[in-house]
Amino acid sequence: MAVNINTVYTTVLYILNKEQRGYVTPTEFNSLAVQVQQEMFQSYFPDGNQVNRFNQNSQQNDTEFFNMFKDISYKLYPFEKEADFTFDNTSQGFYYNGTGVINKLGEIISTYTGNPTYNSITQLTSKSDFTTITKSKLTSPTSKYPICHTTNATIAGTNQLIVKISPLPNSLKINCLFNPTDPNWAFTVGGVGQYVYNAGASVNFELDVSEQTNIITNILKYCGIIINDPTIIQTASAEAQEVSINEKS
Repeated sequence: MAVNINTVYTTVLYILNKEQRGYVTPTEFNSLAVQVQQEMFQSYFPDGNQVNRFNQNSQQNDTEFFNMFKDISYKLYPFEKEADFTFDNTSQGFYYNGTGVINKLGEIISTYTGNPTYNSITQLTSKSDFTTITKSKLTSPTSKYPICHTTNATIAGTNQLIVKISPLPNSLKINCLFNPTDPNWAFTVGGVGQYVYNAGASVNFELDVSEQTNIITNILKYCGIIINDPTIIQTASAEAQEVSINEKS
């Protein structure tokens, strides 16, 4: 379940107004919302690595609802999607032609039609290793054991991530991790110049609902910079640090 952006914005304004700290406009809030969501999304990867090391040393709780590594993985599930890639003749590689921005590539499946048909897990290598392996008769990839590397190319005027595979398959699917969509508190202007929330045009945070408190706290931290109030920055930073320590301990 996503985090409602109106709930976050009204809570931030309530806290600021209660303490008589100032006001943050919707435009300012939207900029902070995008920044905070992206920061929190990117933090899942080092946090997951850290918790995984604890798991390997048997230092983490492994009960059903108290396994931090599983909790972090769960927060990333909404951003996983198996994506079809389109072949580009000019670059002789495959690119993603759908919506969303790819953050990481997961399992790569190359399909070779024929008799028999192969749906082969494809090994991702560096470009130098790709060149070395494909040039050798002993290690040359096959339709059962293909390899690939990534590069960039300009397609239809935009820079695209390209996946080059040897041998060339008939089609390609990749389990991708996508970046979250930018949140946006949309509004119209009322008769006396007030901002009126437009739910239909707004975009909620895509982070898990359990992150609502963290989102509010981190946005307040940046609000302190906009309002030029060090007290807000210090209080929000201390709260965010305490939450982070509790989650990882």
